[in-house]
Amino acid sequence: MGRGDIKTKKGKTFAGSFGKTRPAKVTKKAVAVKEVTEKKKAPAKKKA
Repeated sequence: MGRGDIKTKKGKTFAGSFGKTRPAKVTKKAVAVKEVTEKKKAPAKKKA
């Protein structure tokens, strides 16, 4: 159980692979950012 064992974290870092033992970085969803920016914008006022 060392660098050659792909089932361990050390083996996954050596092989450069990802999985359950060594999950890849999770990126945040951009959808949540869009929802927040849309709520902050005030509706346009009409000039009479």
